[in-house]
Amino acid sequence: DAVKKGVDLDLPEEIAAGIKDVSQRTEWNTLAPEEFALRTEIWREVVTRRQRYETIQTKLANGEINNINDLITYNLNICQFAQDVIENCEGPELLRAFWKAITKVTILDPTCGSGAFLFAALNILEPLYEACLDRMQVFLDELHNADTKPHPKRFSDFRDVLEDIKKHPNRKYFVLKSIIINNLYGVDIMEEAIEICKLRLFLKMVAQIDDVKQIEPLPDIDFNIQAGNTLVGFATYNQLKEVVESKLKLDDTMERIEAKAEDVKVLFDKFREQQTELGGDVLSEDKQNLQSRLSVLEDELNDYLARDYGIDPNKHADYAKWLDSHKPFHWFIAFYGILQDGGFDVIIGNPPYVKYSKVKSEYRIQGYETESCGNLYPFIIERCSKLLKFTGMCGMIIPISAFSNRSMQDFQDHIKKYPVLHISNFHQRPAQLFEGVLQRLSIFLIKNGKKVNEKVYTTSVVRWQTEARDILFENIVFSLSSQFLQRHNLLKVGNNIENSILEKCQEHNEIRRYLLPRRHNTMNFIAYRTAGGGYWWTFLNSEFKTQSLSNKVAHFTNDYDARVFMSTLNSSLFWWYYFINYDLFNLKDYMIFSFQFNYPIDKYIEKKLIRLAENLEQELLGNAIMYEIKSKTRGTSQTFKYQNSESKPIIDDIDRVLAQHYGFTDEELDFIINYDIKYRMGLGN
Repeated sequence: DAVKKGVDLDLPEEIAAGIKDVSQRTEWNTLAPEEFALRTEIWREVVTRRQRYETIQTKLANGEINNINDLITYNLNICQFAQDVIENCEGPELLRAFWKAITKVTILDPTCGSGAFLFAALNILEPLYEACLDRMQVFLDELHNADTKPHPKRFSDFRDVLEDIKKHPNRKYFVLKSIIINNLYGVDIMEEAIEICKLRLFLKMVAQIDDVKQIEPLPDIDFNIQAGNTLVGFATYNQLKEVVESKLKLDDTMERIEAKAEDVKVLFDKFREQQTELGGDVLSEDKQNLQSRLSVLEDELNDYLARDYGIDPNKHADYAKWLDSHKPFHWFIAFYGILQDGGFDVIIGNPPYVKYSKVKSEYRIQGYETESCGNLYPFIIERCSKLLKFTGMCGMIIPISAFSNRSMQDFQDHIKKYPVLHISNFHQRPAQLFEGVLQRLSIFLIKNGKKVNEKVYTTSVVRWQTEARDILFENIVFSLSSQFLQRHNLLKVGNNIENSILEKCQEHNEIRRYLLPRRHNTMNFIAYRTAGGGYWWTFLNSEFKTQSLSNKVAHFTNDYDARVFMSTLNSSLFWWYYFINYDLFNLKDYMIFSFQFNYPIDKYIEKKLIRLAENLEQELLGNAIMYEIKSKTRGTSQTFKYQNSESKPIIDDIDRVLAQHYGFTDEELDFIINYDIKYRMGLGN
């Protein structure tokens, strides 16, 4: 609905004129009136959104949107689509297929905490269950009203499902109970969080009961939601087999363990069936038997794992200490039936962003390709790749640096193995994805399968204001990322024009080739700060007046005038380059000097850039504001804040000169000059 706002209205002439003529876009950066715009939208955003609407409408009309990934790529309402399919299916076969799919789909949060993501999954599945039940009733009503007498077994499966509902307090209770038992699974290292998660799901069910007399025994989901360390333990049969056969050299162990696991699966299937099909008649001895069998199997696997960690199980104190700190969780047996069937259909979550060094004194991981990344969330995502079904999908919220920094190279290599990848990117200013949490974040969605690196879709870095939060996700726009600029990052582009700009930039050399080696000092240098950039990074041809650990200087060979590089790095083009490549927090040397710019250049362009550098520096220094920084560790110090936004006209002139150098079209230049302009210039306030 947000995308459709105002599209039935004709644009004002002064706005419409700029669509084909870039020079006419004089009013595009002003706030648009309410009848045309979403909250805080400027005309530039209104026009872009309308163009997106027209593109999608055309593709729908031409039948070009024809697979599930398209629904994600074009950010369509998947929930509504699914409900429409159910409510409008004409034959029972599709309804049966859908009912089977949603009642069998397995959804895992591997670090579920108090269950926020599982609760959200419950709320998504509930209307789909309801829609299926409504449609079943329609088929039965039509059958009852038919002129000819139907076969007595026709739609008997629908009749059985609807009859089963009558055994419960009401239909909504039945639906919620079915989802909780059949669909939702979670693991967390904190036992307290697991109990809260289960309680949260139970309260949702109990809230559907009007009369206390209607309360029936709550489902037992101790085997759905479990405590343990997601990262420590045997995830798969093959992982266990490698340890048992290669390292411990035991002969028939795997066959014996597999037989025990199969017995546990039979007991678990019976246990779950008692809670659904048999009306909640769960016997305590059945649960105790199941727990006992699992405990014996877990003890044996813990023994093997401890030895693999170099711990002797016969040294009871050491073994007990290791068990207590590592809290091993053996996915292979805890969810044996699911993993035997190929794995989980869906894995979702918000894994902890915790440095491995902070927990390494408590527990160690083993055998992870992403260990060099030094953070828990890459390990968790790697573990999920062992648990995800071949046809499954995984979606998680992680720091934006995961796709932007060299330290995450092994994670990026891991994530690129999936055939289809969607990444949406979110800034922390002016509003945050998690309110009050200052984190720049990405949401990735991966589709499992055979092919590697088939397609990567990304968004630009999305900014928004608090009052527009409710329409944030409706306005996400994905673009096919045509290439990876460098090995250490995945680009954050959300517009096809960016791929064209990127290709032209890549024809140039990196700036680093014009630098002098370290410890060579000349007067031909630029000064910059690697922290506190905010909405602008500042480069000067003179050293900063105040002392700071983030102050740095780079010297160039005398063949290349540093003022040219000062102009270039203060440009909106560099700001765009930095945004699509890096983490939006750090400004490291490799981020600056990997920018591509050919030198020597046309003398006319060189003279213009030098003059603009001098004008910009004079203006930046003249408008700088001194302020105090109070630190508990360093005391009070003074620094300057540069008013870069006041120098935007000069920066625009720099970008116009650079457009000649790179060969940008008028449309590409307009895109660069106005990139992120709403927030850099405060236009949406």
